[in-house]
Amino acid sequence: MINKLILFCVIIISVSSCKVKQKVTYSDPSKRGPKVVVDKESNRNRDKEEGLYPLPEDSGRFQKFEINSISDYIAEFSEIAQFEMKAFGIPASITLAQGLLESGFGKGELAAKTNNHFGIKCHTGWQGDYDFHDDDEKGECFRKYNHPMYSYRDHSHFLTSRSRYAFLFDFKPYDYKKWAKGLSKAGYATDKKYPQKLISLIEKYKLYQYDLNTEVRSDIVVASSGLNSVANIHTVQQGDTLYSISRKYAISVEELKRLNKMNNTNLAIGQQIIVELD
Repeated sequence: MINKLILFCVIIISVSSCKVKQKVTYSDPSKRGPKVVVDKESNRNRDKEEGLYPLPEDSGRFQKFEINSISDYIAEFSEIAQFEMKAFGIPASITLAQGLLESGFGKGELAAKTNNHFGIKCHTGWQGDYDFHDDDEKGECFRKYNHPMYSYRDHSHFLTSRSRYAFLFDFKPYDYKKWAKGLSKAGYATDKKYPQKLISLIEKYKLYQYDLNTEVRSDIVVASSGLNSVANIHTVQQGDTLYSISRKYAISVEELKRLNKMNNTNLAIGQQIIVELD
């Protein structure tokens, strides 16, 4: 009897001391995505060092967000859009309009499964969570967040860290029309009516009011757009076109032509094309 009791205790102790690692699966395991390494403490420290308001700690759990109307969406995210404007200089009206449009007013399929409110794809260097979604092509990799507020912060980092958007920050932070047209020029979206859609949302729902009441920091640093910056280069291969290169690097054909001072779309095998300035 004593031996059985001892054996039972050993089993209980052994089981309780083991930790089961939960396997993470995605919608299409056959596709290779970026390595998931999220250093939340590093992100919080970086925000503090940059003088930004630090976001609340990520709970590590995916939170489904239900929005009943456009007015509910604006009420829910207008404050964080203003915080982001103060910290990064991106008009709150633009951020809100992009959030509304890209997320389908918070009801879109991508937003529902990823909390990605800005349609930001994984891109090279993304080390966060991700999922796959059909967009310009089938099964593209999109960034995934546990809460939409992290999507808003990543949107700010995305625009300020990519050199092709640097010229936007020369515009006044309340000039939403120039920002809307500039985002399209920089290749944020392939929809030719993208600027008009943003401007229409801003004016219909008076989103510009959130710009006028927000004071912007004067020490905002964005990626350089000068031609002396280090450039990412694509070497033209057989079958390449400006259009195929633009889709590969998420940049518009017009921006590729501007970066490379091209008057036409002709390419030669071996030609080096600037696809982004770092």
